[in-house]
Amino acid sequence: MRHSRLAEPRGVAVQILTLEHFASRLHETFTVDLGHGKSPFVLIEAKPLAAPALRGMLRAPFSLLFHHVSPVLFPQRIYQMESPGIGDFGVFLVPVARNQDGFLYQAVFN
Repeated sequence: MRHSRLAEPRGVAVQILTLEHFASRLHETFTVDLGHGKSPFVLIEAKPLAAPALRGMLRAPFSLLFHHVSPVLFPQRIYQMESPGIGDFGVFLVPVARNQDGFLYQAVFN
């Protein structure tokens, strides 16, 4: 597993997440801070994206799909997410579909 780190302006290291961080965590529950409480989102898909390799890329592009059981649609925005195996990280989630149990949200890393 490749771990890259960048320094934020305040000197805090930021981990560059890759597909390998998520591929073995299918069907695991990730906790998302919705601003008014925390809620479970289940990872249902982790797949690479077809993209040409560009010089300077820190990771290969990939996509994640999460399922959230709720009749409420949450808007696309950056949410704070946590996983026991990965830790806390910010992720931009976009609602992409609805099913009988709730909504599907996608995160794209490029």
